[in-house]
Amino acid sequence: MSSLFAEAKVYFGANYGIFEEEFLADIDASSSTNVATIKAGYGVREAYAVEISLEYIDNKAKIFSSDSNTEFDGTKYGMNLNLIKAFDLDVYVLPYMKAGFGSGFFDVQRVLQNRLFYSSFNLGTGVFIPINDNLDFEIGYEYKYTSYESVDTIAEQISYESNTNIAYFGFNVRF
Repeated sequence: MSSLFAEAKVYFGANYGIFEEEFLADIDASSSTNVATIKAGYGVREAYAVEISLEYIDNKAKIFSSDSNTEFDGTKYGMNLNLIKAFDLDVYVLPYMKAGFGSGFFDVQRVLQNRLFYSSFNLGTGVFIPINDNLDFEIGYEYKYTSYESVDTIAEQISYESNTNIAYFGFNVRF
């Protein structure tokens, strides 16, 4: 255990990808757009790491806003915490799996609400492509089960849930 901590490094990175969201139950809606992420982590690239990330999702759908003058719901901002397990298989790439949770918010234009919050459970997989000891590229896929705050329609409170798929490319700098 002490050797794992002795080799652990702090790292920073950025990802850019495609965001695809399908809503569950009674709502016939979907969203597809771009997502950008900046992240910081601590761990060993070939073993375990813990990572915190901040997301910017350029929302191009009008699902929650009811104001006729609004073209889209607001930009989504989120924060995620993930645990990562990488596998050193003595090949050039390092496959990994990750799991975690997140939360975030975005602005909406409704009669009784102007901001909506959400939470998510995250699962992902991908590969690190090491360039040297301090730099690697990352190709990954992440699934998110997202639960939104209840929307107040005056007559009732409606809760929405969605499945989100994100494919991304990124890089990490390790210190």
